[in-house]
Amino acid sequence: MDKYFKGKRILVTGGCRGIGYGIAEELWRLGAAVVVITNIAENVQKLKAQYPTIEVVCVDLRDWVETKECVDSLGVFDGLVNNAGVVLNQPFLECTKELFDDTFAINTRAVVNVSQIVAKKMIQNGIKGSIVNVSSQASKAALKDHVSYCGSKAAVDGITRVMALELGPFGIRANTVNPTVVMTELGRKAWSEPSKSQEMLSKIPLGRFGEVHEVVNAVMFLLSDKASMISGVHLPVDGGFLAC
Repeated sequence: MDKYFKGKRILVTGGCRGIGYGIAEELWRLGAAVVVITNIAENVQKLKAQYPTIEVVCVDLRDWVETKECVDSLGVFDGLVNNAGVVLNQPFLECTKELFDDTFAINTRAVVNVSQIVAKKMIQNGIKGSIVNVSSQASKAALKDHVSYCGSKAAVDGITRVMALELGPFGIRANTVNPTVVMTELGRKAWSEPSKSQEMLSKIPLGRFGEVHEVVNAVMFLLSDKASMISGVHLPVDGGFLAC
């Protein structure tokens, strides 16, 4: 895969922990010039200590204007991974405006904002780039107490299809990966209780949750020219959850 990424410049949002960290790390390993956006200052030091050549910038993706100015200042990219996201759970009847707005601001609105800037510069520079948006199985299946999360990820899928339609004539591809529960550090803590995990595991034919590298591999494929005729798809990395 390194032949697809050497000399390429890739932007990853939310790249300082979990799946985003794995994506940034693998892109670096494959020879890409990686730029990571985060809003958690302490994570910057950790990533820079391990990978000094990865460029890291701090910005709150909920702030449309600040984000636009930040991404615009970063220059031109060959690829983009919109990975930043939050899971803020409340039952449907109790979901507050604040929780709903925060979820959509980060999970959905930021995808549009960041992608607009990156795609415009791809077009201006004749770059036939690739955009991968990290969605979720929750975009296609109802999960209890996940009303804002399910809604935000369903919107990401819809937005990605429009991106594929409108950016395709410029040679720019847009796709999503749609993982199940993934065993990041936070995922292991959140799903460690058998009483909580058993129901979800019973719906996954492979009988286990995903690992970070399994999502990273799917992102690398869609980001690379190995997927040169794939655009507008939603690739489940879910052990068969959505097949049932």
